[in-house]
Amino acid sequence: MKKLFGVLGNPIGHSMSPVMHNDLFSLYNLNAIYLPFEVKEGDLLDAVKGLKAIGAGGFNVTVPHKSKVIPFLDEVDELAASIGAVNTVVNEAGKLIGYNTDGLGFLRGLHAIVPDVREKRILVIGAGGAARAIFFTLAKENPIQIDIANRTVENAARLIEECPYSTSSKALTNEEADKHLGEYDLLIQTTMVGMAPKINDQPLGLKNLRENSVVCDIIYNPLETSFLREAKENGAIVQNGMDMFVYQGALAFEKWTGIFPDIQRMKDNVLEQLGGK
Repeated sequence: MKKLFGVLGNPIGHSMSPVMHNDLFSLYNLNAIYLPFEVKEGDLLDAVKGLKAIGAGGFNVTVPHKSKVIPFLDEVDELAASIGAVNTVVNEAGKLIGYNTDGLGFLRGLHAIVPDVREKRILVIGAGGAARAIFFTLAKENPIQIDIANRTVENAARLIEECPYSTSSKALTNEEADKHLGEYDLLIQTTMVGMAPKINDQPLGLKNLRENSVVCDIIYNPLETSFLREAKENGAIVQNGMDMFVYQGALAFEKWTGIFPDIQRMKDNVLEQLGGK
């Protein structure tokens, strides 16, 4: 009998995860299937109970359920608990255990261009769920400085305050960050600004960017946001959200199967779906 895996979210039709994981199940000759499940907020508990009852091997959780799913799980990993969000659930002998692979997925992808963040001054743009996962994960790596810029500076300050790892950090408005961009080695754009339909929008300007700094945007559709395009024009090394997406998926796949999959194949598969190959 096929082992069931899936992703819970709303909406879910845009998800690339089913294509990515089903290809990997085929590649490694695993008798499993991965399906998308559109789950309304009020139905989340029933969906989790149902997947547990039928013995699903595990599932991913995406917007808007990453925090709301936590009370419905049997156990939550320490990092996921501190982040306050779960994106991967593993069924271990009937016990549902929640993890968060977003931050570590970002870090693993970042290593391709920044092998070590310990000597870096970092600016995270945004203070939502993705920013929280990335900020906590990077803070654990002991960079020199890791600041947060956000339209609502109080949210950035709260995120810093709630981080369980000691770090030198400041909360900035986007305007303040704009003035001080030249101080940072690494910028990470974690908001949804730049996605369709507003593909020309940016969270802040980059005229003060330092040449040869590294600029990341967690968006991967479009593959090059207006933000990354301007960064590249200003001499930055850039990375879109493809690496984070693929690595967080690979880490989930490893938790379910014990196999760390072929990253390049995953990238090529997603690029093909996006029409980028």
